[in-house]
Amino acid sequence: MGPVLAGVLQLLALIGALAIAYVPLGNYMAKVYSSDKHWRVEKWIYKGIGANPDTEMRWTAYLRGVLAFSVAGVLFLYLLQRLQGILPGSLGFSAIDPDQAFNTAVSFVANTNWQSYYGEQAMGHVVQTGGLAVQNFVSAAVGMAVAVALVRGFARSRTGDLGNFWADLVRGTVRILLPLAFVGALVLVAGGVIQNISGVHEVGQFMGGSQEWNGGAVASQEVIKELGTNGGGYFNANSAHPFENPTPFTNLFEIFLILVIPFALTRTFGVMVGSVRQGYAILATMATIWLGFVALMMWTEFAHRGPAFEIAGGAMEGKELRFGIGGSSIFAVSTTLTSTGAVDSFHSSFTGLGGGITMLGMMLGEIAPGGVGSGLYGMLIMAIIAVFIAGLMVGRTPEYLGKKIGTREIKLAALYILVTPALVLVFTGLAMALPTPGNSMTNSGAHGFSEILYAYTSASNNNGSAFAGLNADTQWFNSTLGIAMLLGRFVPMVFVLALAGSLAEQKPVPATAGTLRTDKPLYAGLLVGTIIIITGLTYFPALALGPLAEGLA
Repeated sequence: MGPVLAGVLQLLALIGALAIAYVPLGNYMAKVYSSDKHWRVEKWIYKGIGANPDTEMRWTAYLRGVLAFSVAGVLFLYLLQRLQGILPGSLGFSAIDPDQAFNTAVSFVANTNWQSYYGEQAMGHVVQTGGLAVQNFVSAAVGMAVAVALVRGFARSRTGDLGNFWADLVRGTVRILLPLAFVGALVLVAGGVIQNISGVHEVGQFMGGSQEWNGGAVASQEVIKELGTNGGGYFNANSAHPFENPTPFTNLFEIFLILVIPFALTRTFGVMVGSVRQGYAILATMATIWLGFVALMMWTEFAHRGPAFEIAGGAMEGKELRFGIGGSSIFAVSTTLTSTGAVDSFHSSFTGLGGGITMLGMMLGEIAPGGVGSGLYGMLIMAIIAVFIAGLMVGRTPEYLGKKIGTREIKLAALYILVTPALVLVFTGLAMALPTPGNSMTNSGAHGFSEILYAYTSASNNNGSAFAGLNADTQWFNSTLGIAMLLGRFVPMVFVLALAGSLAEQKPVPATAGTLRTDKPLYAGLLVGTIIIITGLTYFPALALGPLAEGLA
């Protein structure tokens, strides 16, 4: 079997698995977030945190809950890292430096999981399992809660109530993420991913010296790393490490975990707003972009340019032989079109155009299908923009799902789509203009610029992957990337929740002959075009200086 055919068959198997899970998982999540009953364990949690899950919240109260919980998470994780040296199970590792502890705490709470450290050489069992893995669950649940609040904004009318943040947070964790992660961890352990609490072991001789590896609860952290679109690896090599991702089967299963909730949330959206066809329209948009990017990535990486590529069957630099170009391409596209950031190959070693594709996937806003929750609310913001553009074309007040898109709504949507580009371009410009940050670049020229552009694109969009040549463990990058992660995660949430509150207060507008049908292929095509054009106009100059210049050289 040729490598191209193997890649295509993997893609078809993945699509089949996602299709099987789509309806049952989407319906189940809609039921979870619409239920008025509380499990006993949930009641214990509510009592412990002093929350009343039956109290409805307006968008301001919902936002306060999101921010208060996230601030507490940052402080707890920061202190856990700073105290690591005196904690049990530290494996002899010392406390994390203040700037790196800040960066890591922000990174995991913001669902970014950017890592400027070697996991197996810095973090003990308590920090890994009691700190990082816990944030993998709850940061994902926060994103899902915000998405559900926006969906309720469309579904409800004449009320500013968006549900209860604490109930949405707990249910997303207890009823959705924990059960799926438990089953997924068993599959990964059966596939060869390690799961233990052992210490550091010498495993043999390498290049005349000893080689040491520590064990850990890897499978349980790996599964939520992918399922919650987090991305932080237990080991520095991330999902390219055989302890995290040993076989082609586990590789494909991990891609499935990355995509299954973001895609299924479109079904949840359709069920909750009372029109599954609307969910299918959003799904079709996401799937079109994802498939297009996968096809383009495979083409760039399989293209033969010279004897070395001919012999290897494509651009194999930076890729694992056990995954091949097909599996690595699907993984790279899936992890950058979501907010995952996990890698089974090194994006810096992709072809110039291939590296540009990974960057462009993040620059779209990671909405195809995006992160758990963040992908859905990001796509719904773009849906509002597309409806607004269509309304301008025909001179009609735009409507979406029976809600008028007026001045307030379009301003909030516009502010949402401006936040991350501003962070990416401003911080990249500063890093290139100042003398010190450039010293962290391993490469010069277009590829060196791409390393810094990629870093701020990844941080601002809550992705977490990197062009591995950049030395990001400096005070400048730990601080500025941490700021970009904080602002890139939580400022857009402010606009999303404000928009949800505005929509929930409206009364439904009946459809007329002039209403744009947003459940038709024509609208899905308009939405795809809107996303590509807005991103292209925003980022093309920066891309031209980096990956495009390298790819066309």
